[in-house]
Amino acid sequence: MKTLCAASCGFLGLFCALTAGWCQAADRPIQFNRDIRPLLSDNCFACHGPDRNKRQADLRLDTKEGLHGPGNGQPGTVVPGKPEESELIRRLTATDPSERMPPRESGKQLTAAEIELLTRWVAEGAPYEGHWAFLPRQTRPTAGAKTAAHEFNQQASARLDALIAATAKANGLTPAPEADRITLIRRAYFDLVGLPPTEAQVDAFLKDQSPQAYERLIDGLLASPHFGERLAMWWLDLVRYADSVGYHGDQEVSVSPFRQYVIDSFNANKPFDQFTIEQLAGDLLPERTREQLIASGYNRLGMMSAEGGVQDREYLAKYMAERVRNASGTWLGITLGCCECHDHKFDPFSTRDFYRFGSFFADIKERGLYSGANADGNWGPFIKVPTAD
Repeated sequence: MKTLCAASCGFLGLFCALTAGWCQAADRPIQFNRDIRPLLSDNCFACHGPDRNKRQADLRLDTKEGLHGPGNGQPGTVVPGKPEESELIRRLTATDPSERMPPRESGKQLTAAEIELLTRWVAEGAPYEGHWAFLPRQTRPTAGAKTAAHEFNQQASARLDALIAATAKANGLTPAPEADRITLIRRAYFDLVGLPPTEAQVDAFLKDQSPQAYERLIDGLLASPHFGERLAMWWLDLVRYADSVGYHGDQEVSVSPFRQYVIDSFNANKPFDQFTIEQLAGDLLPERTREQLIASGYNRLGMMSAEGGVQDREYLAKYMAERVRNASGTWLGITLGCCECHDHKFDPFSTRDFYRFGSFFADIKERGLYSGANADGNWGPFIKVPTAD
């Protein structure tokens, strides 16, 4: 889990600008997810996408079957390799307003360049890709990158540098020069422990001229207890950690042991799969430890209402929906919140998926009204955790 995942906004902005320019090259190979899906999503999915309640003509353009046909001999909207026989291209180029797509009343209109791109895609065989978020990660070979294991360990940025340099060269740009050592140590400290280096620490780093100086600096910061505190700050935001109920009043909720669990987990370099299991279901593990019970407190970190007019079943439904939104966003990187009321309009998820996901949390023992750790409230079961004192 001790992965250096922080990056400066300036670097990301430069990298995105470079890759965007690269992707605009006229002779690049067409990629469905990069070039075609955005055009279909912006101009077609509102009427021919995942939302069955808005779908027109029973036509879907967000699936391979909808584009290529069901595979039983029936033609699809596109005929791979034959744009002149493809209904999609015919509709996009029709001169009759009653047949032209998108229709005028939609307020959408593809440019000539976009239509040409779609036509070229069909002519090249209309290759389809699944949703980009669920495709296996592929490593692209990089010319000029040092890939030998011993060289890669000494120059961890070689592969990334090669990608940036190649893209910059293609766009006539020059990458920024290497940062000076004072800037380097300040960035490392702020990124990894959230604190500035002392004057003595800066002096020691400047005097260390060995090739392993930066590596030793990073190892020392990763071993610091402040490293876990720094990463925990971001994780606690993700899992909506708070010391109060969140609704109406500001009643205290004593869940600080969970915060310490997260800090200790990062500092112990706990594997992420174990970190995940303990939070989602630590109380269900065989021979569970106190630490794992504390970790399962994740399931009780959501907002709770102590307002007297609370309808029990209504707020239990709210708590369930909040858990689905948080768990899906935190661990899956997807937004299921839209599916609470309707099938997702852009992503491949249904309302049924939302409530099936919610069923995983159905055995949490609670009531809709929060009134503290007593028989009348919903804070239970709970455990007492002794402090260091």
